[in-house]
Amino acid sequence: MQRPPASRRSHGLIHAKTREGFDLPVIDLTHPRFAVPVDPAAAQGLYDAFVKEERRRRRIPKFIMRMMLRSAARKSRLIRTLFDSNAGFLDGLSTYVMKLGADNMVPPYDTPIDRRLAASPHIALLRLRMQQIAHLVADGVADSLATAKGAAPLSLINIGGGPALDSINALILLRSVRPDLLSRPIAIEVLDASPDGAFFGANALAALQADQGPLAGLDIGMRHHDYDWDRPATLERLVEKHISAGAIIAASSEGALFE
Repeated sequence: MQRPPASRRSHGLIHAKTREGFDLPVIDLTHPRFAVPVDPAAAQGLYDAFVKEERRRRRIPKFIMRMMLRSAARKSRLIRTLFDSNAGFLDGLSTYVMKLGADNMVPPYDTPIDRRLAASPHIALLRLRMQQIAHLVADGVADSLATAKGAAPLSLINIGGGPALDSINALILLRSVRPDLLSRPIAIEVLDASPDGAFFGANALAALQADQGPLAGLDIGMRHHDYDWDRPATLERLVEKHISAGAIIAASSEGALFE
């Protein structure tokens, strides 16, 4: 039996498969369907809407809120994941799906409740945060890459990274303005307790590297490392390894430290 392809293209978007076999769009921040407005007025509008929504939510009695969530969980995979999570945090892949935006939701995450959640101010701020981190990483390594002797490797270490699309998009953004800087070996190291996000991230990266993709022709590898925040030795060894190889290193944690 042939294994289904790990990626495909549809309606101008690149898709990749999750471990469960679902096709999800791959976020490319240079594509207008995924870009979030960053002007001060738009950012302030998102913040004001978020505050207003939180104040409205606090006026709802807790027992009513629980009933509403239980009802919504029966109709929404995302709400069910939020409601049933015993880990104290949302897994990286579910968080990624929310960042797709309401207009880019696909089965099994495309019920009216899923779309309403994805359109909420809080999720719009998550999308903005991912976009900002990708730009910060791209801007942060550009000068070091430009002044590096030879083709020094580039290592992007993503802590609690899930599918690490912020790191991947940092490379997309760099290539769109300075393609010459990426003619070197590139490693994306994903430190996360769950392998599911990195599984999708690796498929997304492969799709972006395919013919005519925004990262086609680049030497990029992604590796997942099982990571426990209480045991940072894994991170220490990884940093030492890349330092000894003369790599330029950028470390980030787009959502894990804030949520």
